[in-house]
Amino acid sequence: MKSKILSSLVLSLVASTSFAQEKGFTKLPNSCLEYKIVKDAPGTKKAVEGSVITMHIRTMVNDSSLFDSYKMNNNEPVPAQVTKPSFNGDVMEGIAMLTAGDSAVFRAPTDSVFRGGQMPPFVKSGEKVTFQVKMVTVKTKAEYDQEQASAASKQMAIDDKAIQDYLKAKNLKATKTATGLYYVITQQGTGDNAKAGQKVNMNYTGTLIDGTPFDSNVDPKFSHVQPFEFGLGAGQVIKGWDEGIALLNKGAKATLIIPAPLAYGSRAMPGNQNNPKGIPANSILIFDVELVDMK
Repeated sequence: MKSKILSSLVLSLVASTSFAQEKGFTKLPNSCLEYKIVKDAPGTKKAVEGSVITMHIRTMVNDSSLFDSYKMNNNEPVPAQVTKPSFNGDVMEGIAMLTAGDSAVFRAPTDSVFRGGQMPPFVKSGEKVTFQVKMVTVKTKAEYDQEQASAASKQMAIDDKAIQDYLKAKNLKATKTATGLYYVITQQGTGDNAKAGQKVNMNYTGTLIDGTPFDSNVDPKFSHVQPFEFGLGAGQVIKGWDEGIALLNKGAKATLIIPAPLAYGSRAMPGNQNNPKGIPANSILIFDVELVDMK
């Protein structure tokens, strides 16, 4: 349930045939990474270590797609924090060359990109991984955090009104926490409430506020009927879950009504065969949950 970071994104991608693959590349000094600037937009604010960027990125080997952020993120740019390159040929070396509006193609040997890991079956040693990058925004961490806090505050006010309308329409009485989470305990459990650091086993069904189901581990049509285990309070799930599950004890059941800033925020989540549209950006999520066990 978490947001993707660049280190996981760079191992996948789809190519656009408009990019030349063999000519016009320059090798960075002391690196196996090659680059070609497609568009050099005006600007001097480069993506330095610690910057928070948004970008479109596609990755490929020959004609085989590994990742396409356009498809995976509903044509919205993906966020990432710029880190220090961790190996020779790390695409981060190239990212640091770009400013907002720039487009570039980078490529590095497969043996470097997949160092120490298993290559996909269609990838061979000695080939090259190509990264097509279009930089959308470049911000300092402080600028990014301030923007996110402001946007979350505005969205929280919108969501709170929508949740109150929902509760009234459903004739539900819910408790609101200081963060804006709403919850209804539908069955009391036994013992102490779950605590941060414990492993919890959950049953759940998630729906949008309009009733559209998007995931469940108790409904066979979602093809994973088994308890869901995670470490409470470790950021392995959305904030609304980390907070909401800590309100429950073993055997308890509840409905969590989670405003977008405590869920996926402005990020849209991809769909599946049971919910092709996925989870739209800024969606309020409703989860019926059961705390099966904790340890």
